[in-house]
Amino acid sequence: MKLDRREFLRLAGMGAVAGSLATAGFAAPEGGGEDKMAFELPDLPYAYDALEPYYDEQTVRLHHDKHHAAYVAGLNGAVEQAERMLKSGDFGHAKAVAKATAFHGSGHMLHSIFWTNMKPGGGGEPTGELAEAISKQFGSFGSFKKLFLATTNAVEGSGWGILAFCPTTHMLAVLQAEKHENLAVWGLMPILALDVWEHACYLKYQNKRTEWTKAFMDHLVNWDEVARRLKEAKS
Repeated sequence: MKLDRREFLRLAGMGAVAGSLATAGFAAPEGGGEDKMAFELPDLPYAYDALEPYYDEQTVRLHHDKHHAAYVAGLNGAVEQAERMLKSGDFGHAKAVAKATAFHGSGHMLHSIFWTNMKPGGGGEPTGELAEAISKQFGSFGSFKKLFLATTNAVEGSGWGILAFCPTTHMLAVLQAEKHENLAVWGLMPILALDVWEHACYLKYQNKRTEWTKAFMDHLVNWDEVARRLKEAKS
């Protein structure tokens, strides 16, 4: 019986990535032929230049069409390698495949959240249930914002600042992710992801990471989408 890609991710111990992929709405469909791509690059929810002047068109194009697309291709390649190992019985590359699945799968997941976490005319403060949850967890929105920016700005090298929800405790957590997959906590579901890899901002902001993260929070973040993700995670 053919092992489909969703089942592979579950059996390979990638439950956190696969679950988040499914929740985010871009997991592989069940079934499909041998040539069907399990994972696809999602379309942007806005035009390439829609986030100007805070996020420039050239960076958005390169970031989405080249970098994110490379993670999608890498994830599909890793899953295909695993399927070949299962068919052949030769597991000599199991470690490399597991590593590639974690790296590219996490990269695809976080980027897919990142694009929807922004909108033209974004920023400001959240309202409703999300605002209440942030105030309850962090004391106030102002305190949360300071913690999120400090955590994100302190990422060593390439990585992400993440606001995540824990389904078991119903608590929010501010985390770093080095690269895409390191320092993650199993079971937590990202609802806000801010990319601080160089490719995410270097053309406009050069080495001024703090200017990029401030612009994201003040002018780009889509709190309505973050609130939707929180509600979906809770359900």
